[in-house]
Amino acid sequence: MRDVLCVPLDEENELVLATDCSGGIGLKQDDVVNVPYDVVGYYGARVAWMELMSIGATPKAFVLQNFVNDHAWHALVAGVQQTMKELQLSLPITGSSESNMPLMQSAVGFVAVGTVRKEEKRINITPTDACWAVIGEPLVGEAVIQKKDRIIPLSLFRTLLQLDGVYEIIPVGSKGIWHEWKLVHGERPLRCSLPLHASAGPATCVLISYDRAQQHFLQSLAGPLFYDFSRERGCPKSQCN
Repeated sequence: MRDVLCVPLDEENELVLATDCSGGIGLKQDDVVNVPYDVVGYYGARVAWMELMSIGATPKAFVLQNFVNDHAWHALVAGVQQTMKELQLSLPITGSSESNMPLMQSAVGFVAVGTVRKEEKRINITPTDACWAVIGEPLVGEAVIQKKDRIIPLSLFRTLLQLDGVYEIIPVGSKGIWHEWKLVHGERPLRCSLPLHASAGPATCVLISYDRAQQHFLQSLAGPLFYDFSRERGCPKSQCN
């Protein structure tokens, strides 16, 4: 089960909604992680876009729910716009700001809106002989800021979406790699050098399935961010074992 809502529009198309939220991250005194609001907007929007686009949906618009204050709106929007720039999108943004009740901590909600043709939806389409890997590393909180070089870039994510031989891309969230793996494979064992139960925060890594013929190309494309754990399926030597 993926973190998206698909609503039928007609016999061939579905409306797709993908969401994320952020709490305790911003510039308020009681925030747990202190970063500017454009950074908050960037990473929150990043998750929603990745969830939406990973199933093959075409982005149409973005909704921003700002519980910080009116003054944070423009910075949050700037962060959302940066994600769209990196994904080569130009789409409308709407939303609202809580201006009546002051909160002690920052809070923001993000919704990406799109459409997908039912026959092109990339959910549960991986062949049984496919290889699996993680690209990026699970990071959360301050580590997201301190280890940016270990996060899958949106530019790479966009490239993966367009590659023949990449079947599914599953953004990893706060429940970690093992949670996403289990949704696909049940309790099938998985051994990996990455921390399998660690939160991946704002989708700092993705789980992908792919044709083994693409192994070396994917490794060269992702470099040290590529962690393959498909050795038992006959794929080349992996970093996860």
